[in-house]
Amino acid sequence: MITSSDLAGATWRKSSRSADTGSCVELAHAEVVFGVRDSKDAEGPVLALTAEHGFAFLNAIRNDRLARP
Repeated sequence: MITSSDLAGATWRKSSRSADTGSCVELAHAEVVFGVRDSKDAEGPVLALTAEHGFAFLNAIRNDRLARP
């Protein structure tokens, strides 16, 4: 099972599309884990994905393939 502890020591990067309002996400990539977290709560929950699923998620965002509310 993948957990946020698998991202210990990973470098987190804030999204380049982050708003000035503080509504941002941060991303990290370790050897086999891809993490997403709220930049306002660095100690809070982390969405931890396999690297394969993390990169598929990023590609879906880049290609505007996610459903919008």
